[in-house]
Amino acid sequence: MMSEMEPDGPLSDAEAEQFRQLLKRYLSHELDQWETSKSETPYGPAYVVLTRALPEAALPEHFLDL
Repeated sequence: MMSEMEPDGPLSDAEAEQFRQLLKRYLSHELDQWETSKSETPYGPAYVVLTRALPEAALPEHFLDL
């Protein structure tokens, strides 16, 4: 799979699927209550919040299933 990766390009379908599977595993086994991260992107910083609590004013149906 490493030969398919473009470090600065979009994820391939296989990479996107691997990301979903690893994220599900992380959420199941590593996430305690919450985690916050940020990453610089060509469009400015991107912020990530992982939490076990449903955000205020959000409904469960607002979220895509992994």
